[in-house]
Amino acid sequence: MALTREELGRRVRSARESCGLTQEQLGASADLSRLAIGQIESGSRSVSSIELDRIAYAVGRDIKSFFEGSFEEHDALSALFRSNAELTEKAELIDALQACLALGREFTNLERLLEIDRAQILVATYNLPQAKSRWDAIQQGQKIAADERQRLGFGGAPIGDLAELFESQGLRTGAVSLPDNISGLTLADSRFGVFIVVNSDHAPVRRRFSLAHEYAHVLIDRYQVGTLSRRENRADLLEVRANAFAAEFLMPAEGVIQFVKALGKGAASRAQVAVFDGADVVQIEQRAVPGSQDIQLYDVALLSHHFGVSRKAMIYRLKNLRLIDDTERQRLVDQEQVGEGREIAEFLRASEPMNDAGRGDDFRRRFLRLALEAYRREQITRSKLNELASMVEVERVSLSRTLASVGLD
Repeated sequence: MALTREELGRRVRSARESCGLTQEQLGASADLSRLAIGQIESGSRSVSSIELDRIAYAVGRDIKSFFEGSFEEHDALSALFRSNAELTEKAELIDALQACLALGREFTNLERLLEIDRAQILVATYNLPQAKSRWDAIQQGQKIAADERQRLGFGGAPIGDLAELFESQGLRTGAVSLPDNISGLTLADSRFGVFIVVNSDHAPVRRRFSLAHEYAHVLIDRYQVGTLSRRENRADLLEVRANAFAAEFLMPAEGVIQFVKALGKGAASRAQVAVFDGADVVQIEQRAVPGSQDIQLYDVALLSHHFGVSRKAMIYRLKNLRLIDDTERQRLVDQEQVGEGREIAEFLRASEPMNDAGRGDDFRRRFLRLALEAYRREQITRSKLNELASMVEVERVSLSRTLASVGLD
């Protein structure tokens, strides 16, 4: 049955309203006037394929979705806007979200063209009651992180490449430029699976923490379809839980304590043991040399390098594990803030990792490789290849040189 102009207009209106966009906002994004959008939605004006493609991009959809037999009224982008209504006023953020969804769709389309059978959502799902307090949220996050590490077989050992790990679990990961107040987002869509995105403008160790944070949303909050991790929401229970998860997932209590003990520290300054010999009790007391158990910034540098986190994150983790008190925490933070941490880390060759998971380059490489292979097999046109390359900021001159070098020009 052919799709009528009126039904197409209704679907455009439904997609727009589900994202909370006005006709004027959609028009601005799709390079159309508000009047033109109104006429398209009412069915009184036809819409070209180019115009509909721009409209589809603006509402985070594939143009083909408007012609499917069963139209999906709500999707990942609309879910984000329903839970964060004020976001529709932020043009920069809307642009970033549209780009993320477009990348996810194109990645999926390329894999399908190349007949790559990717198992989606292999990760476990943890069903938890709603957290009643921040303390409850922290306990839940730590418990799930410990369970997940056990499921994955890590124990107390550090985790290497997070992107590689999550990809093996059927997730897609990427890094794109986002507004500074957004560390990452998670999108779950029936058409492209689960897509974790972190802010490529943030430092590598922060991106790594953000990946772990978003993984918590995948494990625990997948029912939400889309989650956005913003600085303004850090006190929300879901965000507190995800942060607690990330800290335990990357810096497991067992592993951190063992590492500190291997440094000859972490013991009580005074320990007493009562030994019963069958007739009487012998009291034995051991006192540590004053100051010998104090954790120093060079200890923090080794710990943070070992677990792949920032020195500041490790300092707060040590405080939460009661390996340092608040006075020691402040001393270490003050030293870090004046640059002493970076200097000692460079001296020890234990700098924060600069080539870890969550880089935009890793996603970009995988995306471009799929595009080149699809072009080689004549599954996509040169025009489509140019379009895909531009999505990850590859200039046409660079693309032409690459095609020539591999014999595909």
